Amino acid sequence: MAANTKTSRKAARYAVPVAVAGVAAATVAMVPAFANAGGPDLPKVTAQQLIEKVAASDTQQLSGSARITTDLGLPSLATGLLGGAGVTGGSANPEDKIAQLANGTHTLRVAADGPDRQKLTVLDGKDEYTLVHNGNDVWGYDSKSNEAFHDKSDRAGQDHKTGDRLAASPQQVAQEILKNAGPTTDISVGDTAQIAGRDAYQLVLKPKQSGSTVGSVQIAVDAKNGVPLRVQLLSSQGGKPIVDAGFTQIDFGKPAADSFTFTAPKGAKVTEGSHPGLAGKDAKDDERFKALESLPGFGGLAGGEHGKGDVKVLGEGWSTVARIDSGAGKSLKDVENDKNTPKEAKQFLNSLGDKVHGKFGEGRILSTRLVNALITDDGKVYVGAVTKDQLVKTADSAK
Repeated sequence: MAANTKTSRKAARYAVPVAVAGVAAATVAMVPAFANAGGPDLPKVTAQQLIEKVAASDTQQLSGSARITTDLGLPSLATGLLGGAGVTGGSANPEDKIAQLANGTHTLRVAADGPDRQKLTVLDGKDEYTLVHNGNDVWGYDSKSNEAFHDKSDRAGQDHKTGDRLAASPQQVAQEILKNAGPTTDISVGDTAQIAGRDAYQLVLKPKQSGSTVGSVQIAVDAKNGVPLRVQLLSSQGGKPIVDAGFTQIDFGKPAADSFTFTAPKGAKVTEGSHPGLAGKDAKDDERFKALESLPGFGGLAGGEHGKGDVKVLGEGWSTVARIDSGAGKSLKDVENDKNTPKEAKQFLNSLGDKVHGKFGEGRILSTRLVNALITDDGKVYVGAVTKDQLVKTADSAK
């Protein structure tokens, strides 16, 4: 992971909930599998050869089934904010549904035919949520609520990043991981595996630095065509994977053209418009992220409706931490002691665990298995995929 030392002026209201949900959603975007016991006997390859195989893969057509299990160890309140384990019911907004994949186990059906046609269906019992990209059309449909979201625009079709955001392929995800690995990462070839009936090598990425919550990232790569079939994110503390996502069945044939045709069912409520999460590079930050001040009682801490603050990246590689300085002049104590602070805000504060002390002063830590966030009493937020000790150490050194 390359270092980023630039300091940018950003809205500090994108603090803890966004940091957790955002990193989780980005991690969950590592589309899809489970390995069978025992690995096949394959010719030996080096890590460099396997990376080149992934990069050279030009497979753009596939269909199949996948399963994704995410165990971030979120506090119960944060889990509620992500919508629990289910992804059906309520809004058909794709951004809301993708965020809900950051919790629990989900079964998926996927199909892709080049950069302009992808389909993802999330199965939740008898209910389904379907996301379809076909040229300039983007559809999201929730069968439980019978609600649909539709976006039709030239920008949606012409922006080459649209397909990436809508249904990022395993190839794109793996190539992005490898591109950002950098000198702080040890890359090797692990045991072979069989994923969805396909022989696969396993590329293993491990942090060279201490202090990361990530133990390793393991990418299972199809031995024949170089397509990544599974991505596992393992914790440095051991235990079951933080994320285990992969194909359970896959076919590299061309999907039927009608796979990407969608018509809203009769009686469905259809919402038309540009979806913020799929907007192009000119979209404003306010349109793409949920603000911290949207949580009752936190508006002042985030600097109010128009509050802005500095975001600075500290450290490098797997130990990178973002520091957000709201400049609001309001502390956690102010929020906690304010008689007008809603019950929900105080419940959120109580879910943050014990107070911590250091050269930075005092604060509280929101802890998950992947991302930790330190909220200091002077209104700063430190967040990263690092351990609590590393987070405090970084906050101390930043003073």
